[in-house]
Amino acid sequence: MSNVLAIIACPQRLAQGQLAAEALRKAAQQAGHQIAIEIRHAQSVQGRLDEAQLAAADAVIVIAEGDADTGRLNGRASHAANLDTVLANAGAVITAALGAAPAAATGGKLRIVGITSCPTGIAHTFMAAEGLSQAAANLGHEIKVETQGSVGSQNTLTGAEIAAADLVIIAADTQVNLDRFTGKRLYSSGTKAAINDGVALVKRAQAEARPHQASGGDAQPQAAANPDSKNSERSAAYKHLMTGVSFMLPFVVTGGLLIALGFALGGIYVYEDAFKGTLGWTLFNIGAKASFALMVPILAGYIAYSIADRPGIAPGMAGGMIASSIGSGFLGGIVAGFIAGYAVKYLNEKIQLGRNFDGLKPVLILPLLGTTIVGLLMYYVLGQPVAAALGAVTDWLKGLQGSSALALGMILGGMMAFDMGGPINKAAYTFATGLLASQVYAPMAAVMAAGMTPPLGIALAALLFKNRFSVDEREGAKAAGVLGISFITEGAIPFAAKDPLRVIPALVAGSALAGAISMAAGCELRVPHGGVFVLPIPNAVTNLGMYLVALVAGTVLTAVALGIFKKPAN
Repeated sequence: MSNVLAIIACPQRLAQGQLAAEALRKAAQQAGHQIAIEIRHAQSVQGRLDEAQLAAADAVIVIAEGDADTGRLNGRASHAANLDTVLANAGAVITAALGAAPAAATGGKLRIVGITSCPTGIAHTFMAAEGLSQAAANLGHEIKVETQGSVGSQNTLTGAEIAAADLVIIAADTQVNLDRFTGKRLYSSGTKAAINDGVALVKRAQAEARPHQASGGDAQPQAAANPDSKNSERSAAYKHLMTGVSFMLPFVVTGGLLIALGFALGGIYVYEDAFKGTLGWTLFNIGAKASFALMVPILAGYIAYSIADRPGIAPGMAGGMIASSIGSGFLGGIVAGFIAGYAVKYLNEKIQLGRNFDGLKPVLILPLLGTTIVGLLMYYVLGQPVAAALGAVTDWLKGLQGSSALALGMILGGMMAFDMGGPINKAAYTFATGLLASQVYAPMAAVMAAGMTPPLGIALAALLFKNRFSVDEREGAKAAGVLGISFITEGAIPFAAKDPLRVIPALVAGSALAGAISMAAGCELRVPHGGVFVLPIPNAVTNLGMYLVALVAGTVLTAVALGIFKKPAN
């Protein structure tokens, strides 16, 4: 029989606090433990724990959404939990509290849970999960990683697993909801750290993790030592943008495919009234006027959501709708999303109504004021200049020919291969995807061809120049080829990470060539993902023959350059 103490300090959720106390008492009784519980209200303390009780306790559970006065613990280990976890499985919380302190104190075996996520939800998400899993296993820890990919959450963490965890690691390039982890020791980083050196990430998380505090939203803990640095600010802005892009992509992909299918069934003029009521006309309108029309509002809404949590969604989407209606497109959507997000975040911090009226903020006050601010700014100040800028860019892109198109294709292509799914790659991809809403399709074609080239070039090089690759690398190159035809550039990362000075220049050269040929030939692509599997769809790609030439030329150049640059394998 153990002696357990619990401190519940949740003044904004008194009823749930009382229910959690009862759940803990019942679970302790069933397990044969003694328990004493202190419940801290706004003005009083119920069941105050004295120094003798704290000194004699085998474990202390702290459930804090307010001041728990933990200074009186004098540095002794405690187990942090949150109300929802306790209500879901109080027994698991008590078990974790009794077992967590020795592991934390001795640096022994830890129970770790994690979440990985990236903007497209395909390669980086699962590569980061694999990196964390292997690193934890190498260090002798238990781990379970939830992946929030393009098909939703997989390997989802349960309340009991979170309650029992000693450490939470978030490796994500998008916003992740952290409500489940209030009170848990949590460390946040991007996916790149988990992919490149998972062992170092786990060790750093073990040393630097801090208890996550609820902040009325999805607070993003800073992994950097100096969270106020300019680098951290840029990283946060990138994460907000990528969150918007990740939610936008399914709408763009679906809309593009439906538009292509409409053209395939009804011809290139299927949208005219002469075809009204036909299957092709209907599919075109579903794609263009439903799925595609939501692209900019979704982008803006989820940028604002990433910054300000749920109260930012309505102002962000409203700003995105305004951006679409006044012709400022995806650039206006990005501007509206950031304005809405930061405006709502500022208002949320400054408007304090007390606990009796705070419930009005997320459903009435913040959406109303945020929508008003972003709407007025978009209509009267920012909308028209951004629309003019987008119009100028659109006209310039549509008029590109010859050397100008060649140069832009080379730049976009090189960006796609430079970091293979990192910020530079995503910048090129976001630029091309956003232009689809303005009916500019050539950059999208160049970007997808250039994104397929690196893993395809590696697969071809492993076939032609076997002595440059180890047996394991040749086997891995086969998988890279499959990823390449699926437009998953990240398939090249393991090869680039192993020999970056020789591999990355070869990949950039091939992708730059593929992008240049695609742009110079006037190839256009209406679908922002899918690789070679969307190419057979009629009218999905214009000038398909030259597009295939661009893809083959880039692949061959990458393979030849790898054969020249790489040294023979041992």
